[in-house]
Amino acid sequence: MPSANHELPIALFRDQPALAPEILQAVSGIKPPEYEHISLGSECFNDDNPTEYRADSTVLLGDPKRPELAIIVENQLRPDRRKRFSWPVYLSTLRARRECPVTLLALCPNETTSAWCREPIEMGHEGWVLRPWVLNLAEAPAVIDVDKARALPELAILGTPAHADGPHRKAVLTAFAEALEVTDRDRGERYHDYVRSQLSEAARHCLEEIMQADVYEWQSDFARKHIAEGEARGRAEGEAKGKAEGEAELLLIVLEGHGFTVDDELRRRITACTDLQQIQIWARRVGTARTLDEIFA
Repeated sequence: MPSANHELPIALFRDQPALAPEILQAVSGIKPPEYEHISLGSECFNDDNPTEYRADSTVLLGDPKRPELAIIVENQLRPDRRKRFSWPVYLSTLRARRECPVTLLALCPNETTSAWCREPIEMGHEGWVLRPWVLNLAEAPAVIDVDKARALPELAILGTPAHADGPHRKAVLTAFAEALEVTDRDRGERYHDYVRSQLSEAARHCLEEIMQADVYEWQSDFARKHIAEGEARGRAEGEAKGKAEGEAELLLIVLEGHGFTVDDELRRRITACTDLQQIQIWARRVGTARTLDEIFA
């Protein structure tokens, strides 16, 4: 079964086909033709041979019956020698079927796979060489403009994991939150779960602060659910911290009652501990211990 790391980036292109020409221009520098319509095409490129050839996604620019350009999008997680043979089939079959120019855009998770995908595929006929356009997802475009995030949410989703720990962390995560605000609940949940799984602890904390801030009045059901969950976590963490502080103070009193001298360093260790279970372990040792080392070993 395909993994979420494979399926979610492709889902972004299926959910929003306009992401394909945007990324194609970013990685190739070639401006796609102007178009009034954009649509998804079939990912299946079967011929009379029983072998099935299926791409991850196909985007058609212009009239679906007579498109001006077809973009095949592949999410390639690792090198695969078979793609050297199947990718040309995808392009030639789609070109014959739609009678239009075609191009290949490969998404990769790292530089090793990106370098492999960029290698030209020699077809054997002089001058016939396939050079895939490649986006290393670690270098996906950063979206820091909230208007752009709302206009093309999937672009913000695609770039957030790569830039969430960069110099524009707060702007990137704010744009991500704004992108979620204009997506429907089901897609918002999928996008959030995927991006959150890629974020560092610091980035997740920053995202929660943005969602909890009073600066924005989030309207979507998804955002409100996220805020409610964050507030519930905050209350639970606050209650746990308060209980640990109370137990720590009680432990200090018990230690002094048993004749132990608590210096400043040990006092700081006890009061800084937020693990309620650990404090209770120390407290149970007090009754039988003869030295502090026996309690805090």
